Amino acid sequence: MPTTTTAPSLRRARVAVALVFAVHGAVAGSFATRIPAVQHRLQLSPGQLGVALVMPALAASIAMPLAGRITHRLGARAALRLLLALYCLALTLPAIAPGLPWLCLALALFGASAGMTDVAMNAEGVEVEQRLGRSIMSGLHGMWSAGGLVASVFGALAARQHLDARVHLALAAGVLLVIGQLVCTGLLDVRPQPQAEAPPRFALPPRSAVAIGLVGFCAVFAEGAGMDWSGVYLHDVTHAAAGTAAAGYTAFALTMTAARLAGDAVVRRLGPVRTVRLGGAVATVGGVLVVLARTSALAIPGFALLGIGIAVVVALAFAAAGHAGPNPSLAIAGVATVTYTSGLVAPAIVGALAQATSLSVSFVLVTALAAALVVTAGALRQDTRGAERAPVPTDARV
Repeated sequence: MPTTTTAPSLRRARVAVALVFAVHGAVAGSFATRIPAVQHRLQLSPGQLGVALVMPALAASIAMPLAGRITHRLGARAALRLLLALYCLALTLPAIAPGLPWLCLALALFGASAGMTDVAMNAEGVEVEQRLGRSIMSGLHGMWSAGGLVASVFGALAARQHLDARVHLALAAGVLLVIGQLVCTGLLDVRPQPQAEAPPRFALPPRSAVAIGLVGFCAVFAEGAGMDWSGVYLHDVTHAAAGTAAAGYTAFALTMTAARLAGDAVVRRLGPVRTVRLGGAVATVGGVLVVLARTSALAIPGFALLGIGIAVVVALAFAAAGHAGPNPSLAIAGVATVTYTSGLVAPAIVGALAQATSLSVSFVLVTALAAALVVTAGALRQDTRGAERAPVPTDARV
């Protein structure tokens, strides 16, 4: 029998899911700052590192459908608690890998747990948003960036103090595991109706989602390059010290966090199309600075501008997909498929280009994709002539 979710429990659930997003981002940020240390310890070339860094996105794309089935079987709260714990524990694996094959396996496990947790926490966020009757998803993604930012600061300090990456990531995993388990107690325990079927494993994206997905593709490619390669770029191209190299990701994460938290106000003022065009222009300027940089003093501001420019693009792509056709959920799934494909290929393409030419040339491609946002942003223009959405129900099964 359905029960009414009280306002205090909804507020608690909103805080809890926001903190889950922050923990997820902190795990990602902790790993990103120690990629140069992992590369150095295993003596990997840029091409070899690129092969390893493609594994998380590949494993995530394969494992993500399993999240829906796990949630269907266990319920939202228990599933998210389990998946978040696996993700935190997987943070320790890349640092202890003894060679490239083991690193690829470690990153595959890391990516699979990350992808499944991502699906489960976004589903929980959507459920809380629907019951509140107002938008919170942009803020939740801002919390993800904030978690990554805080973790990246600790990662930069650890690198500057020459703390072994194995020790640092083990400590981070333990702390985040405890925090994650505590905050999950406040989540809504959403369960499917007894007669509900398990979610499908795969669905082809509708045509309406392809153009929107390509906008997201450009942004996710640039985001993946900034997250995975900013530290390596500063170390190899500008010859920055380990602590300064780690600060490249910190600058990228800081500006992306600020832009996401302010994104809703900007979109209300400019609209999604002009917001993405402006963001694409800012990201392009940042990319040019990175390509031209031979010192960290120029490269770090470049990564910062890149983060500002692409911050809200993916969120706006998902919003546009919801208005793209008669089946919003299918369109959103299609956009997710295209954007995660970008996350899958970006590390390998950047690494392959760097191996064949240089990292600077690789970021010419990143800059070109950022510039493409200016041209392709029109795909996010929403058709508001359709039927109004049904009001959000206040009763739901928990």
